[in-house]
Amino acid sequence: MQLISIVVPVYNEQENVRYFYQEVRKYMDPLEYLYELIFVDDGSTDDTPRIIEQITQQDVRVSAVILARNFGHQIALTCGLDYAKGDAVITMDGDMQHPPEMLPILLRKWEEGFEVVQTIRSDTQGVSWFKRYTSSMFYRLINVMSNIHINEGGSDFRLMDHKVVETFLRFKERARFIRGLIGDLGYRQTFIEFVAPQRHAGKSKFSLKKMLTFAIDGITSFSKVPLRIALYAGLLLGMMSFLLTLNVVYTKLFTAEAVPGWATLAVSVLLLGGLQLLVVGIIGEYIGRIFEEVKQRPLYWVSDELRSGVKSVAKERIKHVG
Repeated sequence: MQLISIVVPVYNEQENVRYFYQEVRKYMDPLEYLYELIFVDDGSTDDTPRIIEQITQQDVRVSAVILARNFGHQIALTCGLDYAKGDAVITMDGDMQHPPEMLPILLRKWEEGFEVVQTIRSDTQGVSWFKRYTSSMFYRLINVMSNIHINEGGSDFRLMDHKVVETFLRFKERARFIRGLIGDLGYRQTFIEFVAPQRHAGKSKFSLKKMLTFAIDGITSFSKVPLRIALYAGLLLGMMSFLLTLNVVYTKLFTAEAVPGWATLAVSVLLLGGLQLLVVGIIGEYIGRIFEEVKQRPLYWVSDELRSGVKSVAKERIKHVG
């Protein structure tokens, strides 16, 4: 009988994890599959690890990886994939915005021969217009600037065949945008739309700062266009400055008009100064990524591993070293 791994990164989800576990059982137990549920605690500061430990002691199919600190959602997902042993792996969030009732649908598509079954949010209940708008703009921007296509509304709720997981785990970069990486792998993919319900409980941990970081990681991971824009802007303004210089020289040598110059000079200095700061910032972002990669530090490290019959396994296990 085939094994299905369900990987769930969680961070301060004490009000959700038990209900989520019950809902997964509700839809997975009737299926003719063996399955394992792997929680990855991303450095929670509430009761989430304790509740997960209780669940692991009650159900041999549930295990947990407790990260030593908060590494971020994309790293926690990667950690879960490192530990998954299934013939197919499903990644999803534990706040109930990735509905467990869709699990049988994903598995049916896998049975049809698809190696990646990607879900697409057609709508999210209760989301603000600002988040909806910025999300839409991000997908439009990254699709224009990169040579890969990421469907608007794409999420980290997906099924992957074990061969896709094995390929993905060969990618070692630290600042990772998994939606783009999976979409760029190829394999036989299909898409399923769903309406994301509101969170079962608690508040979203995806702050504006994290959204901005996520967007920058996505763009810089798959596109050199920002560097080229900086180059083209530099060339354009350099040409404009050269023409302005010729105009000033002509006026000085061949006319009797005095050139006040202060307004033109001020605008030129501000414009060129702002451009230089922008270009330095863009270059700095890419250099910063190079700096993080060349250090070759572990992608994450583990404090404890929890499973039925073992209260705590403190191995300080280090995985996914570049």
